[in-house]
Amino acid sequence: MNLILLGPPGAGKGTQAERMVADLGLIQLSTGDMLRAAVAAGTDVGRQAKVIMDRGDLVPDEIVVGIIADRIEEPDCKNGFILDGFPRNTAQAKALDVMLTEKKLTLDAVLEIRVDDKILISRIEGRARESGGERSDDNAEILKKRLAVYHDQTAPLLPYYEAQNRLKVVDGMLSIDAVSKEIKKALNA
Repeated sequence: MNLILLGPPGAGKGTQAERMVADLGLIQLSTGDMLRAAVAAGTDVGRQAKVIMDRGDLVPDEIVVGIIADRIEEPDCKNGFILDGFPRNTAQAKALDVMLTEKKLTLDAVLEIRVDDKILISRIEGRARESGGERSDDNAEILKKRLAVYHDQTAPLLPYYEAQNRLKVVDGMLSIDAVSKEIKKALNA
């Protein structure tokens, strides 16, 4: 089973991905981790990415898709994968579709963990009060900026995948266990 996990920052994607890895035997693929691994391994794509990253530039979509293409060929991905952090926009989604088609693979579902922005912000503010603001990510202003980027760039993927009949929406406002159950139901539907 090959999946994409979408949702705004703070929606619980990481928590749910860990559970799906344990329950379904899938591999969670983070593009940032894959980029660093490809650079460390000195692969052709990794060497290209290193030059770009050393300049401080963003790695182009075709290189990121190349790294994903290499990674999903590894034996631990034989049961499937969860893409976390990619695609971030429609151009990346289209490039991913082409690559998967070339590999004769399909995307089984795109899971959106849907949450209310106002609740996310109040959660972060509450956590900051409880922790005394120790964590750098316990900042409502930073979260608001990240949410704006998500709604601007990534949320347009939702109608793209809905048109392909791949989008499955789960209520991220539920408890962690309830969200996990909703994901299982969505995948079995």
